[in-house]
Amino acid sequence: MILNNSITDVPGIFVGHAQNQEAQTGCSVVLCPKGAVSGVSQTGGAPGTRETDAMRPMHLVQKAHAVILSGGSAFGLDAASGVMRYLEEKGVGFNTGAAKVPIVASAVLFDLALGSATLRPDAEMGYQSCLAANHEAVVQGNVGAGTGASAGKIFGMQHAFKTGIGSASFKIGQTVVGALIAVNPFGDIIDPQSQKIIAGARSFKTLGIQWGSTDYFADTLQVMASLAGKTILQLAGMSNTVIGVVATNARLNKEETNKVAQMAQDGIARTISPAHTMMDGDTIFALATGEHKEDVNIVGAYAARAVASAIINAVKTAHPAGGLPAYFDKEQE
Repeated sequence: MILNNSITDVPGIFVGHAQNQEAQTGCSVVLCPKGAVSGVSQTGGAPGTRETDAMRPMHLVQKAHAVILSGGSAFGLDAASGVMRYLEEKGVGFNTGAAKVPIVASAVLFDLALGSATLRPDAEMGYQSCLAANHEAVVQGNVGAGTGASAGKIFGMQHAFKTGIGSASFKIGQTVVGALIAVNPFGDIIDPQSQKIIAGARSFKTLGIQWGSTDYFADTLQVMASLAGKTILQLAGMSNTVIGVVATNARLNKEETNKVAQMAQDGIARTISPAHTMMDGDTIFALATGEHKEDVNIVGAYAARAVASAIINAVKTAHPAGGLPAYFDKEQE
């Protein structure tokens, strides 16, 4: 098997994007029409989600048929209705006897402050993302749920940095583990290899103080610890959240799939500083298609690696938008 370093390297997983570039928002769907055992881990303090209870143990439904990641804050949850319509038309869903009900989980991020606050992903955009879904390498950067994504917002959107959506995968024997992550954190993105900030709040001088160890990035964690930073923190908005999906062809039960989602959150902690704040709604879904038996510890460990790699890819494939600079152009300076 030749990998594309993408979540679609997992057999049976399809990804599609839809976006409105003028409004700076969009959505990304992960389809698994045959169903996949599902789990979820939600660690941020400001989530916007749908069907997360169904993903957890001790609930009837074992498998999900899709996960949609969306911009638009809570308004963006409407995109899931379009995914349900698409799957119903295909005859996909949980058989209740009266009808097949597609199980579609969703998480949203806040991008209303970058583009239009009145144009958000809706059911039609969710439907269009399904029509675009395929098994090819995932397009990354300013597309889908990453269209309006940004990082480093302690000083407000005007000092933030453009990010996007990214994907990555790893192969362990016959097992494939992949991730798709929309990167929109309050904090900064840290490259695990260099331990340097590659996206985040940009520095500026105020009250005669230069925040940060460089002239470009302020270092959100350092700012938060300062006296002035503590004051700013009280005024910080909730225009954030990292959301994503990890998928594997491993054979896992529901408890194990939830454990994989939990372990995958380590990928956020390795690359984002600070992570899981009260201003973030960090949520990761996990899907297991059940082709090969694999130890849950191995799958979870590689899920964290895939999430970390996907986050870095989301930064490095993003382009400037909405008045915000991006990694590619900064590297050319």
